[in-house]
Amino acid sequence: MRINKLLSNYGICSRSGANKLIEENRIIVNGKLCIPGQWVEKEDNILLDNENINEKDKIYIALNKPVGITCTAEKTVASNIISFMNYPEYIFPVGRLDKLSQGLILMTNDGDWANNILESKNEHEKEYIVTLNKPYDDDFIQGMSEGVEICGVNTRPCKVLRISENTFQIILTQGLNKQIRRMSKTFGYIVVRLERIRIIGIKIDGIESGKWRNLTEKEVIELRNR
Repeated sequence: MRINKLLSNYGICSRSGANKLIEENRIIVNGKLCIPGQWVEKEDNILLDNENINEKDKIYIALNKPVGITCTAEKTVASNIISFMNYPEYIFPVGRLDKLSQGLILMTNDGDWANNILESKNEHEKEYIVTLNKPYDDDFIQGMSEGVEICGVNTRPCKVLRISENTFQIILTQGLNKQIRRMSKTFGYIVVRLERIRIIGIKIDGIESGKWRNLTEKEVIELRNR
């Protein structure tokens, strides 16, 4: 595999981070400076800062993200999720939850595990509680459930349940950018509060805003096998 993927799989850095290490001449493969995009084998002698690379222990975290935090691993972005957590090891967000939204997001250093969760064809469920700027009617629920054209594509049919006159529960199996906000706007509504409360079998219950917990081994395995 390429050196970028190996370092990412080992939980050492992101693929883009690997490119930076290569540019800084900090990686040596079999006695020679690594080049961008180089193919490597696990059996190769790979040094980072003149020390053998070792696969990091895998990290799996459920975070209750507050409003105002941006789901990016790019530390130059203001209020990024990595600086917010200040976690001592390399981790990255699994997918995204827009800055104005709050709730559950998974963090990890396991690229393959993350990709399985994000793979669109797997149709993994994500559940949200959404509050609109005004009361909605039954036509809104039906229209949202059947799918809406946004960004040039039709959203998949989904489950929508009424909670109150202006709040509803929605379960999606895809993750288009700002999907719920754009779907609601199609019907003339503005989302004023959006909270993700579940990703597949992981629930936000018991995690205070801004706090996180480690996933159990059982949870990690269940998500890997979905």
